[in-house]
Amino acid sequence: MYKFIVLTLALSFFGLTSVNAQQGTGTPALTTVADAKAWRVSHATAEALEVDGKRAIRLTAEGDSATGTVGLALPVGWSFTTGTIDVDLKGKNLRQRSFLGVAFNVTDEKTFEAVYFRPFNFKAEEPFRNRSVQYIAWPANTWEKLRKNTPGQFENSVNPIPDPDGWFHARIEVTDNQVRVFVNGTKEATLEIGRLARSGDNRALGLFVDSAEGIYANLRITPAIR
Repeated sequence: MYKFIVLTLALSFFGLTSVNAQQGTGTPALTTVADAKAWRVSHATAEALEVDGKRAIRLTAEGDSATGTVGLALPVGWSFTTGTIDVDLKGKNLRQRSFLGVAFNVTDEKTFEAVYFRPFNFKAEEPFRNRSVQYIAWPANTWEKLRKNTPGQFENSVNPIPDPDGWFHARIEVTDNQVRVFVNGTKEATLEIGRLARSGDNRALGLFVDSAEGIYANLRITPAIR
């Protein structure tokens, strides 16, 4: 089994928080970042920094999905089944060099679901603009397989169009059967799809980066009442 590199970071600097819906739900009763002691980081390096007044973490991927690896950063001691994940993200308007988002239902480094963004496609011409946000469920459902077999179903454009080089906010709502993605507070979902993996209790969640680097701030986890 792959052993995660445990990288201790100042999580209070990052601003990671959790809202626990109720006791006894299988979700840890975590109310402050002090309850998490470290990040488990695989296939990436992590650096705490401040960007545009935001306390953030930069992840730099050490591999890419083409070789079967992506970067994951998972807060130790935190778990998630269903609920809402909020995060601020900052990528780059550099083609094929900015893939960043969140992973959930994580069993290991090759078994997870994720929602991630390609900021360099935010303002691109079609068909690339319709590939701005992506859902995947490794290992069975990679982006390549989904695009080939179900084109346009598990990826979409983002409207209104965010600044490809700027901060944008993502809200990912996860139920047992569905994932809905909202960007910058829109009332209409940017992406709404049926899940391709069965939700497991108390599995890990965290940050996702592929092929390059991403910057993340203000991660907030709100478990659903179960």
